[in-house]
Amino acid sequence: MMNRKYTNIAIAAGLILIAVAARIANTEAHIYNFAPVAALGLFSGAVVKDKRFAFLFTLIAQLISDLYIQLFTGMDGFYGISQLFVYGGMMLVTLLGTKMGQPKALKIFGYSIAGSAIFFIVSNLGVWLQGWYGVTFSGLVVTFTNALPFYTEMGTRLFVNSFVGDLIFSGVLFGAYAVLQQTMSKRLVKEKAQ
Repeated sequence: MMNRKYTNIAIAAGLILIAVAARIANTEAHIYNFAPVAALGLFSGAVVKDKRFAFLFTLIAQLISDLYIQLFTGMDGFYGISQLFVYGGMMLVTLLGTKMGQPKALKIFGYSIAGSAIFFIVSNLGVWLQGWYGVTFSGLVVTFTNALPFYTEMGTRLFVNSFVGDLIFSGVLFGAYAVLQQTMSKRLVKEKAQ
């Protein structure tokens, strides 16, 4: 049986790859912000014992997908000071996950909504500070007003995509984790009985 340390590393690598692949696929399909990266931050913060790795998983997933977008699409993967706020928002969502305690369905739902809201606010503060609409109070209002109903070519809302994506992917990550925990526990009990 695989050493538990290597199993955890394999699970972490798999989560990063899933987050990267989903973000890239959604970007290529022009379904923006419907990605599991914030959900990965929340999940990592909640379940990864060594919190340094929880933050690292989120950063690596975001960085790899940004590199892909920069190198292989017509979009900018790196786009200025506002991107620092995107990364900062991801770190705050991961920090939020560290406060979750025992993951339960209702708690995951609430934390996912809160994480989406935190990310939305922090990332759009970056847009405002970059000066796209002016670094004034009216520019701040315009930034957040434009962020709410911002449409993609597919006719979906970015704001809604973030909340729905985070809810779906948080459910998938935490659900898969619970199933894996039960499976591993049953396997350990079975091995001890033999």
